[in-house]
Amino acid sequence: MLSPTPEQLKLLKGFERAAFGIADAVNRRPSLKRVAQSFLKVLAQSWIHQCTKNLLRLQGLEHLAALTPDRGVFVVCNHRSFFDLYLMSTVLFRKTSWVRKLFFPVRSTFFYEGPLGVVVNGVMAAWSMYPPVLRDRARKAFNEYTVGCTADLLQEAGTVVGYHPEGTRKRVGDPYELLPAALGTGEIIHRARPIVLPVFTLGMTNDIRRQIAGNFTRKGDPITLRFGAPLELGHLTAQPASPEVYRQLADAVREALMALGREDRAWRIAQGLPDLHVPALVPPAVGPPRELETETVRRPSL
Repeated sequence: MLSPTPEQLKLLKGFERAAFGIADAVNRRPSLKRVAQSFLKVLAQSWIHQCTKNLLRLQGLEHLAALTPDRGVFVVCNHRSFFDLYLMSTVLFRKTSWVRKLFFPVRSTFFYEGPLGVVVNGVMAAWSMYPPVLRDRARKAFNEYTVGCTADLLQEAGTVVGYHPEGTRKRVGDPYELLPAALGTGEIIHRARPIVLPVFTLGMTNDIRRQIAGNFTRKGDPITLRFGAPLELGHLTAQPASPEVYRQLADAVREALMALGREDRAWRIAQGLPDLHVPALVPPAVGPPRELETETVRRPSL
């Protein structure tokens, strides 16, 4: 497993560096990682499943059943709620037998820079939210380690890396239209040559109390989790490394996720479920003209 250089470690700040030290130790030492994985597979998986099972609709499980990975699996998922990858991981544990290690690269601003984020990472995720992604442009050189480490992890069969190509959560607007995919998505795929498994999910809320209550009353929004077939990207990974190739790979992942989203929406409509589509804003019929609200799209450094 790749290690950060002394120069990269110097880019981490006081509390952030201490949090990274703990997460790095857990994920780097086989004995500690086995304990963490046991916690996720037995305890975390169980309570998340119990708190979502009444609302959850799974599609595309035949793509999971067909997998016998000879290398790491890079699970790329749209990013609508904080809990998308939590839910995805429980399904992997329940529906497959080959998952041995889980990693989720995340932004350091929450999970490594404050006590609450560290508690969430340690207690809820057993430190699997690793390696961190730094947002500060002045410290973006650290992300060279994050990309390299993630690519390194994906060389090993039984490893799953859950990843949001959009880089940041899409808070408003049409859930079937994704934000631009970050360039780092393509770089990881090009360097690691993993199995790339797309997953589209919709229906989870960021209010955990409302989410749990809606599950047990069965009145919450239906949650769909749709697995796609592994992506065929060999025509791009065979090309020499370049930012343009990374961009093409990232865009291919985004398009695959949006295609799954279209399938999911059609299925929801056919089943009589809310499709959660948000119509485009239109100017008012009367009154003075006004600018339409738009969402600022940030391109993350990773």
